[in-house]
Amino acid sequence: MGTISARVPDKLETELETYLEAEKLDRSTAVRKLLSEGLEEWRRERALESLAAGDVTVSKAAERAGMSVWDFAQLAKERDITWVDGDHLEDDLEAL
Repeated sequence: MGTISARVPDKLETELETYLEAEKLDRSTAVRKLLSEGLEEWRRERALESLAAGDVTVSKAAERAGMSVWDFAQLAKERDITWVDGDHLEDDLEAL
């Protein structure tokens, strides 16, 4: 397992301490959890951006986001991102 060291503003450290107490976690576990959740959200946002730009099919975007096609399609719908078009329809149907 790798090691990451970072300097953070005092306000962020105070918030982290509050989180540690509320979640009853040690600092390393909490930072790993928050980093993992942040990266998960980042992957989803990038996948949604790629889908909206027409760069990938919904199935490929879902794969990049680490989600099922159905869950990702629901997320795209919630974000009002249209993903069904003639260019990708056959690829998406094959992937399903």
